[in-house]
Amino acid sequence: MKNKIIYTDGACEPNPGNGGWGFVILNNPKNITVYGGEINTTNNRMELMALIMALEYFDTPQQIIFFSDSKYVVKGFNTWMHNWEKAGKQKKNMDLWEELLLLKSFHKKVTGNWVRGHSGNTYNELADELAVWGMEETVLIAVDNMPL
Repeated sequence: MKNKIIYTDGACEPNPGNGGWGFVILNNPKNITVYGGEINTTNNRMELMALIMALEYFDTPQQIIFFSDSKYVVKGFNTWMHNWEKAGKQKKNMDLWEELLLLKSFHKKVTGNWVRGHSGNTYNELADELAVWGMEETVLIAVDNMPL
C-alpha cells in the first residue's frame, strides 16, 4: 500500500480569535486542497483541526504521512497523546486529541513529521495559504452575521 502524503496548517489572528485550517493531499495527477475555519478559537485548535479534517477525508483506512509546521501537533500526535491517554490526564484541546486518537486507530498507520514553516516548502506554503483563506472566510461570515 502506498503512503498518502498530507500537509496541514492552521491560522488564527488574533490568537485567540477567528481561525482557519487547511490541508493538501498529494494526489497524482491533481492534488486535493480543502480548508475551513471557526470563530472564537485558537491557533493550536486550528492546527489540530487541519489534521483531523485531513484524516477524516479518507473513508477507508490508509497509511498516511503528514507534515506540519506545528511541533505541538507533530510531537503531540507521535508521542504525547498516547502518554496522556495511558495516564488519564486531561490537557488543553483534549476533545481534539481524543478525536485524533480515534482517527489514528482507524487508519493503518499515521506518522507525523515537522517541517519548518515559511521556509519555501511548496506544500507547507499552500497549506498555510489555505488556512488563511479559511480564517478570512470565517471573519467575513462572522461580520455578515453580526446584528445591526
